[in-house]
Amino acid sequence: MSEAIKPAEQRPEHPDFWCKRFGEGVTPWDAGKVPDAFADFIARQPAPLKTLIPGCGSAWEAVHLAELGWPATALDFSPAAIETARKILGNAPVDLLCADFFTFFPARPVELIYERAFLCALPRKLWADWGRRVAELLQPGGRLAGFFFLCDQPKGPPFGILPGQLAELLASNFELIEDAAVDDSIPVFAGRERWQVWQRR
Repeated sequence: MSEAIKPAEQRPEHPDFWCKRFGEGVTPWDAGKVPDAFADFIARQPAPLKTLIPGCGSAWEAVHLAELGWPATALDFSPAAIETARKILGNAPVDLLCADFFTFFPARPVELIYERAFLCALPRKLWADWGRRVAELLQPGGRLAGFFFLCDQPKGPPFGILPGQLAELLASNFELIEDAAVDDSIPVFAGRERWQVWQRR
């Protein structure tokens, strides 16, 4: 069956794909907690950063940011994901939006984009668009920080990306300033993800 005629719920670039999985409770990428490297990075910052979380899913990290007084926007194009996030967020002061990352325009400047299981959810044909979009959204000095699924897994999601491919997407606009192993990965990512921070030039 060609990509062109697959039903929407079989195409990860379509909201129905994710609505089906959230609706059925099949979310193996959801850690159900805030990852250690993220919490450590946030704790090291001298002041809150205006943060965007694309493909936020259940939005556990948005809760953590809100508890610390950080201004956070959590974004997902799946209405079912947004419903899940709303339950987890409760009354936390987070801007939770059902929107497409590629056409979304933030109401305030973004200083930090947090990456967790978003790039690896995107089919390869959207990777160049992703690289351009993160560069457009961040001003010089802004940061792209998070977890990158670095392997050659061709079928997905999660779709693996090789370090050289990631550098090709980002190196013209960003400098890699942190790169570390991850020791609390969930099974689907174990041994194949790294924590990285890229700073906008």
